[in-house]
Order: sequence, then structure tokens, then C-alpha cells
Amino acid sequence: MRRAGSGYIVVATAALLALACASPRPLMPTPALYTAPDGPAIFEKTSPERRTTGVDLFFVTDRGAETAAEAPLPYGQERSNSLAFGSARVELVPDLDWETLASESRLAERTRDVNMELGAVREMGRFPEEPYPFKWRPSGLIRDPLVVREHRETRRQLHEELEGRLARSPKKEVVLYVHGFNETFESAAFTAAELCHFLGREHVCAFFTWPASASGNFLTSYTTTTESAEFSVPHLRKTIRLIADTPGVEGIHLLAHSRGSALLLSAIRELVIEAVAHGVAPVDQYKLINLVLMAPDIDGDVAMQKLEIFVSDPDMLTHWQSDNLPAALRGRFTIYGSPGDRALRVSQILFRSRRRVGQISFEDMDPVRRKKLEGWAKLDVVIERRRTDWFGHAYFVSDPQVSADLIQLIRYGRQPGEPGRLLEPLAPRIWAFPKE
Repeated sequence: MRRAGSGYIVVATAALLALACASPRPLMPTPALYTAPDGPAIFEKTSPERRTTGVDLFFVTDRGAETAAEAPLPYGQERSNSLAFGSARVELVPDLDWETLASESRLAERTRDVNMELGAVREMGRFPEEPYPFKWRPSGLIRDPLVVREHRETRRQLHEELEGRLARSPKKEVVLYVHGFNETFESAAFTAAELCHFLGREHVCAFFTWPASASGNFLTSYTTTTESAEFSVPHLRKTIRLIADTPGVEGIHLLAHSRGSALLLSAIRELVIEAVAHGVAPVDQYKLINLVLMAPDIDGDVAMQKLEIFVSDPDMLTHWQSDNLPAALRGRFTIYGSPGDRALRVSQILFRSRRRVGQISFEDMDPVRRKKLEGWAKLDVVIERRRTDWFGHAYFVSDPQVSADLIQLIRYGRQPGEPGRLLEPLAPRIWAFPKE
């Protein structure tokens, strides 16, 4: 990429930003609700223009761009001080016709392989390098007007792209996926695409990909990732604000996995503070419907500190005009956890953490903690008691029972206990999947 005037011009050949995939990955198992004889007719209702074997995604990233022609992926593991956005296409291969793909996507045991490959990736815009430069004036500091103008023009381009996607989407809602540790641009795109496919391709599907390490020594790679998650908090905060500000967006669903959960919680915390400081209810400002943390890799005490900030610090709300605490969500705050999560055991040891949130189990929760949960009217803790992948960390895509529950929540807006969500109640706000 090269700098030109007040903007960025993306210099990218097809060799660099198209067909960048190095390793196909199988499509996730079919969620259980679709394999049932009376399951919903999801693919029969897909709009004609979306009946393609490829899934088109909107992405935002602060990964550094790879400029070498031989680079296997368009964005790598290095951090970038400028936020970029664009489109990424994930192809479902081998080349199937829509009827065959729809049929295979309803089977518990597929009759043929369905894999994913990363197709064309196109960067559409890039915000200025951060921190934005400033100028001294007799009255004090001001931001450089040229850079502010560039920022606003890039914001307009992003909104224009999202508006076009909204116009083509049956649901005027955005599903934004935030990945965890040991993920590449490609693997993040794969997960976003398979979730989008089984959500019925009705939403604007997007993913935020940050410079998580995916190579080298595990210990150093993990510590680097932890720091990179902190680095990316302002960029994810900006991303959510930009999406919410887009004309036509009626709601946003935020999904985060593993270490991405800590990143998302920090960004949400800052956005809520920002809204309240302006005297606006966060739920109105950011249009958040569901917040879902899957196998969250964050210390339990740290997570509670981030969540309880307004409950436990009344001095933060001295200018809030209502006696009611500010609401952040229209829908639910859902945490999926598993006591058998091996990946989080490693994280627990590295951080000397008493318990990671994603390791949650009913037995570990004493009566005091359970009583606290009862007060969180929109919070649900859902416990997975099986292991469907070796680490037991990716069950939201590897276990058809869990992925079905996630779809019931996001696509159909069903709460735990309602028909379709086959969860066993353990205590108020605490649920579990059947063992069989």
C-alpha cells in the first residue's frame, strides 16, 4: 500500500488479495435443529441472490497488511496503527450447486465433503495512522484538520458499504464475530462464514480480526496475544460505534470466542462509559441486541469488575438523569462455558488464575455467587458438559447441540426455557445441555 494525498490507495494484485487460502477447512457439523425431521426450513427461504456457494463477509482489522507477493494471507500477525475494512469471500468447495449444498447442510452425516477456502479479499478503506496528529494553537491543542477530514471520508465509505449490504439483507442487523488466540485472518473468516451460513444468510455478517499470534513458541505466542488484545480494544470500540452509527442498522449481535471475549468486554465497558458521559442510554446509542461470550478466556474476578462498574460505583452516574441504571442490551447476555475446556486449563496455569470464566461449572458456584446471578435479569450461563473437539474449546462450532442453541438465540430470539432451546435449568440464570 502507498500513501497518496490525504488518503490510502490500496495497491493489491489478484495474487495478493485473491485465493489466499493455504489450507481448506471442513464446514462445521450441521446444527441439531436442522437435522430434526420437523426442523425449520432455513435454506428454502434464502433469497435468490444469496443462493451461492460462497459467503461474502464484511471485515474490519488492525492486523498489519502483508505486502510480499508470496505472502499466503493478505493480513498477518503484526499490529497496525491504522484500522482497515473490506470484503472477504469464503468459498464452499468442491463447487456445489445450491440445491446440493442446502441438502448437505441439513444432514447429520453428510454424503460428501464440504470444505471452506478463502477466496477474494478486498480492502475498501483505511483510517489514518494512529495516534492522529495534532497542532498547537494559542487556544490549545487541535487535531490536524486534514486528518480529521480523511477520517470522516473513510467513515463515509464504511457506512456506504454497510448500507449497501443492509439493503441486500433480509434482516437489517449485523452479526459481528471476534475471534480468540491462535487464529489467522483466514481461520477467523472461516468461523464467521460457517456461522453466517447456518444463521440462514439473513444478516449482514462481519468479523473483527485482531493481531492474535498463531505461530512460534506457545508460551511467548500466548503472552504476545494477550498484549495484542489490549492493543485492539480501542479499534474494536471504534468498529462497534461505526457499525451502530450506520444508517439503516436496526441491531447488532456481538459474538466473541476465547481471548476475544476479554477484548470485547473491555470495548463494551468503554462504550458504555462513553454513552453515559453523553447522557445517552447505551442500548439506544449502540443498538446492541445480544452479547455472547463463547469459552471466554478471562479471569472470573476481572470479568465481574468490568461488568459491575456502574452497579458498584455510584459516583460514575452523578450526571445520569434517571434512577434506573443505564441499559446496554435489548436482548440477552449469554456465556457458554465448559468445565472440561483443556485450553483454558493452560491459560489458568499461565495466569495463575483461580478460574477462567469459560471453565464455569455449577459445582464451582457457591450459593453466594448463584444468588448474585439471580439479580442479572438478562444474563444466562449455559454449561456444556460434553467434549466434541480435542481441546473442548471450540464446541460452539463442533457440537451440533451448542451451535443449534446459539442459532435459536440469534436468529429466532428465543430465551432459555422456551421451545427449541433444549436446556436443563440448574438454578436461576444457570442452564446446561443434556448429557445425552
